[in-house]
Amino acid sequence: MNITFETSPAMHRRALIVLLFVTVIWGGTFIWMKMALNALEVKIDAYGITMVVFTLIAARFLIAIIALLSISRDARASMRDAVMWKKGAMLGGLMFAGFALQMVGLDDVNPATSAFLTSMDIVLVALLSTYFAGLPITRGLALGVVLATIGAGFIDGPPHLTWGRGEFLTLLGAVIFAFHIMLIQDLTQKYKPLGITQISFVVVFIACLVPLPFLAPNLPSAMWEIYTTKGVLVPLVCLGLFGSFLALVLLNTYQRHLHPVQASIIYTFEPVWATIFGLTFAFVPWSLWIAFGGLAIFIGNLVVEASSHKDADEATVSTAIELEEDD
Repeated sequence: MNITFETSPAMHRRALIVLLFVTVIWGGTFIWMKMALNALEVKIDAYGITMVVFTLIAARFLIAIIALLSISRDARASMRDAVMWKKGAMLGGLMFAGFALQMVGLDDVNPATSAFLTSMDIVLVALLSTYFAGLPITRGLALGVVLATIGAGFIDGPPHLTWGRGEFLTLLGAVIFAFHIMLIQDLTQKYKPLGITQISFVVVFIACLVPLPFLAPNLPSAMWEIYTTKGVLVPLVCLGLFGSFLALVLLNTYQRHLHPVQASIIYTFEPVWATIFGLTFAFVPWSLWIAFGGLAIFIGNLVVEASSHKDADEATVSTAIELEEDD
């Protein structure tokens, strides 16, 4: 299921808009997850936060698996393709590991610290892009990385680092997410994006199921109690159809048309939308840090986009000069 990959300025612009829309969806996932967890407070006390969250993530990706299988021939074909299983398993394994580390780390650190450490994946993507892919990091990209990292890290207030277990696990999660972004860039340029996406969904689903028998003695009954709790079903369906299915299909289809650093910087809009939605539903209080962080992220993205246009213009001029010399 190899493909021939091509891109264009028009596709670049479309990818920017689509990935920005993806961050809106991701911002919504915070609200849907918060709604589900609020409804499950009694179950969390009974079974523990890890068991409840893994149960929700498993259902979320099962919904995504069914949705993608129902609309995509490539997704159905990938289920019988050994190569796609190998590549998709790598992507799904990294996605699950990043989620798990971030979730476990969040038990020991506050959200501001978690956001700051997770935003380190932007810096890591920049370094990985230069080292592994040979993609140059211009001054515009470097400035955008700094601004977006500061914005994402401080939108919930100054992080307080003590470098304990939670900080280490969260930072390790950021490393995993950085490799995930780079792997998406590589695999989706070589293989059918929807096929890769489908296998990654299946891997995350299975990985969530594996530890559950060790977390709940009477697993089927416990899972049924969680899924049938009032106030859980609607946000869970939203998480599956929008947060997993739609968001990741769009991401895996369109990220390949951008520089991976530019894509990772766009993803820093996720906490901006999450904060906006949180304010709307009274889940978070207003503070000046929200304005500071959001503005830094916005300016960082503007700097990167302006830099990318300048680089494209310079490349066009250089090509024209070379053609004249050849004549």
